Amino acid sequence: VSSEISLTRMIPEGSDAISPAPHHDIYSIEDLRQLIFAIKEATSYKKPVGVKIAAVHNVASIASGIVRAGADFVTIDGIRGGTGAAPVVIRDNVGIPIEIAVAVVDQRLREEGIRNQASIIAAGGFKTSADVMKAIALGADAVYIGTAALIALGCHVCQKCYTGKCNWGIATQDPYLTRRLNPEIGAKRLSNLLRAWSLEMKEMLGGMGINAIESLRGNREQLRAVGLTETELRILGIKHAGETW
Repeated sequence: VSSEISLTRMIPEGSDAISPAPHHDIYSIEDLRQLIFAIKEATSYKKPVGVKIAAVHNVASIASGIVRAGADFVTIDGIRGGTGAAPVVIRDNVGIPIEIAVAVVDQRLREEGIRNQASIIAAGGFKTSADVMKAIALGADAVYIGTAALIALGCHVCQKCYTGKCNWGIATQDPYLTRRLNPEIGAKRLSNLLRAWSLEMKEMLGGMGINAIESLRGNREQLRAVGLTETELRILGIKHAGETW
C-alpha cells in the first residue's frame, strides 16, 4: 500500500492490503441484526442503516431476512451493473437482472406484511429515465446510478478502471491524471443528466395520468411486456402487451 493508504487504513506501507470478500462478523441473521443495531446505537438512531446485496436467485429470502433484522433499506445490485474493477467473467455471468430481483423482493415483502418497514433501492444497468420508471413500477423506492454518472462526467468507457490509470482522470488517484478532470464542468454535466431524467420522468408520469412518483411505486398495472415468456411475466407480475386489466 502507499503512504496515504497506510495512514488511513493503518496498514504497514509497502505491504499487501488483505480485504476478505465475506464479513467474518456476519454468519447469520442474528449476527447481522446485532451489527445493524450496533451501528444505529453508534449514530444515536439518526442515520438510516441498510444492507447492499447482489441480485441472485434467492434474493427475496435474503432481503426478507435483512428487513427482519432491522435494516432501514435494502440495496440490490443487478447483473448489468458495471465496474471496471471486476473480472469480466464475473461481471458478465454472475447475478440476475435487477428487474426480476426488484419484483420478487417487493412481492415477498408485501406477502409477509413487512414492505413498509424498509425501502428498496435498485441498481445495475440503468441507462435512461425509462429504465428508472420501470424499476419503480416494479417496486423500487429509489435507484442509484454508476456508469451513467461516469459517462456524464466524461468517461469514455475504455474499461481501464482497474489499472488506476484512467486517461480521463476519473477512476484514478494519480495526481497527474486527476488534473484532467474539471470538477466544475463534471458537476454541471452530471446535474444536467439528472435534471433531464427528472423532466422526462415527469412527462411520462403525466402521460400515465399519475401526478406523483410515489403513486407509481409497485404499480405494475402500468407495465406491459413484449417478447417475454409466461414464466417471466409471472415472476415480474405483469401482463403481456395487448392484455386488458
